[in-house]
Amino acid sequence: MRFLTNAVALIFVLAGPAVLSAQQQDQQNQQGQAPQQQAPANKKDQAPSPSNRLTIEVTAGDSNKPVENASVYVKTIEQHLIKDKKFEVQVKTNQNGTAHVPDAPLGRVQIQIVAEGWKTYGQWFDITDPRQVIKIHLERPPKWY
Repeated sequence: MRFLTNAVALIFVLAGPAVLSAQQQDQQNQQGQAPQQQAPANKKDQAPSPSNRLTIEVTAGDSNKPVENASVYVKTIEQHLIKDKKFEVQVKTNQNGTAHVPDAPLGRVQIQIVAEGWKTYGQWFDITDPRQVIKIHLERPPKWY
């Protein structure tokens, strides 16, 4: 009998905070208050900040018109002693010629632009700010005779 009493007491000790939390939420709902939201435990559970992204603006031609639906490739390689770590992402430009790369790495990155009717572009950039804006201008391809 004593074992059963100890087991029941242990269950109440372990489950007590969860039961109290559920009771508090029920009381708040009955009083018409919105339940309080708990903050996520770690950063992976949090939504990424919309301002923490690299912006690439692509224009082309003599009139500097925005290039829509161009493929933008962002690549980087972190060199380590045993195995290199690679980061690659591909995004498309919108109607304004803008592409956003979420969670872009800081440091040296290669940006390549491929758009139909325009010369392919590729260059290395040093990214120092995660909200950096890079402007790229595409040229016409050479004519083949």
